[in-house]
Amino acid sequence: MSFIASKLLWWAANPGNVLLALLCLGLLALWLGRRRLGLWLVSVVTAVCLLVTVLPVGAWLLLPLENRFPAPVLPVRIDGIVVLGGSIDPVLSAERHQPILTDSAERLFAFVVLARLHPEAKLLFTGGSAALVDDAEREADVARTVLAGLGLDVDRVSFERDSRNTYENALFSKRLVQPKPGERWVLITSAYHMPRAVGCFRAAGWSVIPYPVDYGTAPAGNPPTFSLLGGLDDVHWALREWIGLTFYYVVGRTDALFPGPAKADS
Repeated sequence: MSFIASKLLWWAANPGNVLLALLCLGLLALWLGRRRLGLWLVSVVTAVCLLVTVLPVGAWLLLPLENRFPAPVLPVRIDGIVVLGGSIDPVLSAERHQPILTDSAERLFAFVVLARLHPEAKLLFTGGSAALVDDAEREADVARTVLAGLGLDVDRVSFERDSRNTYENALFSKRLVQPKPGERWVLITSAYHMPRAVGCFRAAGWSVIPYPVDYGTAPAGNPPTFSLLGGLDDVHWALREWIGLTFYYVVGRTDALFPGPAKADS
């Protein structure tokens, strides 16, 4: 039930949806003769659009997420590598009859690179379907084809295909590979998503070495792009993660509100 609740919560909090709702309410108020209310609502939408266009608001929100875990120096020997899904669109892949990658494809590339550097490591891809309905298409199934096309021996890889979110990534992955105490497992996901991912794995009793990729900001922040669409996109992903962190902490899916580095990560 919490899976559905989280989806509905994000639908309601999605900044694009909020702005559109305010704009529609403003126009409705103007048509109904509520001029002051209508102008106020339209003005708020206009001001927010100008703000995210002129200032790097999204980058400011992303930066603390992406800087939370520095890129690690990995041990000479590691026991396993797990990469989170989110880099493939399974539904569109099925409809187009070819793998369709998302903006987070760096997760897969890093996975292949580390797998080749560490032939001793066990490998795991975790990702099913995040759809509320029609979840027949699973990301892990497409990932097998993508990884094989990148030259990786997929017989080395375990594929977890039932998880629908980050919490289930951690829970089902641990159940599948059963990591032993003291083993060194590397976790690959997008840098902005790493705090929530690490929090979920820790809550599941699995200490991992964070390996963030797919950065959208420079270490000291980004200059303004003067692009409304670009600015809104950054705000979208940043707020999605901050809201996700809060929701997961409230329902007990992470070990901290804003998980950070710990001695166990190195």
